[in-house]
Amino acid sequence: MSGTSTAAPPAVAAATIKALYFARVAEVTGARSQEWPLAQAVTGAQWLGELVSRYPDLAPASHLKLAINQRHVAHSALIHAGDEVAVFEPVTGG
Repeated sequence: MSGTSTAAPPAVAAATIKALYFARVAEVTGARSQEWPLAQAVTGAQWLGELVSRYPDLAPASHLKLAINQRHVAHSALIHAGDEVAVFEPVTGG
């Protein structure tokens, strides 16, 4: 068996997204960011549904705002593995 490699193949990175949380969303989740597994692309609405399932105090998901890769998007936008997804509540001024 001379010349054959017995080393394990390189690990394949799991398909994930990086979720960033701001203001009250960070307070409710107890984190400023988290890695989420993502087996396939999902809409923002689908992913927010998962977020609210994990953190019910964020309901309703429809009031949360999203940015994917630093661009504000509608809930119908697709989230893909490797994306950075920011979640925040609407901001009002006064």
